[in-house]
Amino acid sequence: MQDLPDQLANGLALGALYGLIAIGYTMVYGIVQLINFAHGEIFMIGGFGALTAYLWLPDGTGMAVALPLMILLGVVCAVLVAIGAERFAYRPLRGGPRLSPLITAIGLSLALQQAVWAFYPEAKKARPFPQLGGGDLDLGFVALSREDLFIFVSAPVCMLALGLFVAKTRTGRAMQATSQDPDTAKLMGVNTDRIIVTAFAIGAAFAAVAAIAQGFKTGEVNFRMGFIAGLKAFTAAVLGGIGNIYGAMVGGLVLGVGEAMATAYIGDVPGLEQFGGGSWKDVWAFILLILVLLVRPQGILGERLADRA
Repeated sequence: MQDLPDQLANGLALGALYGLIAIGYTMVYGIVQLINFAHGEIFMIGGFGALTAYLWLPDGTGMAVALPLMILLGVVCAVLVAIGAERFAYRPLRGGPRLSPLITAIGLSLALQQAVWAFYPEAKKARPFPQLGGGDLDLGFVALSREDLFIFVSAPVCMLALGLFVAKTRTGRAMQATSQDPDTAKLMGVNTDRIIVTAFAIGAAFAAVAAIAQGFKTGEVNFRMGFIAGLKAFTAAVLGGIGNIYGAMVGGLVLGVGEAMATAYIGDVPGLEQFGGGSWKDVWAFILLILVLLVRPQGILGERLADRA
């Protein structure tokens, strides 16, 4: 157990990454009751947008200059795709059978994967992602990599900005009103179409930041990276309470820590040696989801309608 602080830090970093992606699922669901299964591919496009920005820069450009540009282009690419998906794929189906948007989301997910594969012919192989460089930050009880530090800074900043946006701005209050009763919100003068687009855009921006964080952490991106990440993020959203923006981050943190601890220590339990290691990490993540939902079906924080956005 001597490496417990390192495993805890790794789990929190992984969970923060899941939480950033999960916010996109929970915001869209909170407003239009739609599970956007193409959100994982929007996450992937954010990563490739950031990689494109880096490749466009002259050789030798420092990360201090490259990083803001990578975040900017990654966010722009992800947001544009998310807005396009809402406008042309989901909006025409609004009010139709509930199964239609779900099938459309799955089809859109596959289409976006193939589009990136066509734009990056080498995307079927993992593309190297630039690294932040520098050594680990030694805090005495734990050593944090620069990549984990990026996640630990970006996730709270994003959550704080979102919390202030939802609570303090007119658009944020309109999101809460639309979430609670879209018909009444429309009668009160709220442009619900614009609110829905805003929810898609915010979720996409957070997913792009998460994609950059994952690219830094793993050192690569590929056109299938959104499948497992999106599935884990959806799990985190359900775990925390689908529709609750704070629950999405809490669910991500619980999932990340649980996954890291199970991967590191399950193999030390007598009789469970064969279930340890990284090959079982996805299994333990979904077992954790099942256990939590058996005890609390609405998720850890529940589905508080007043906080859905």
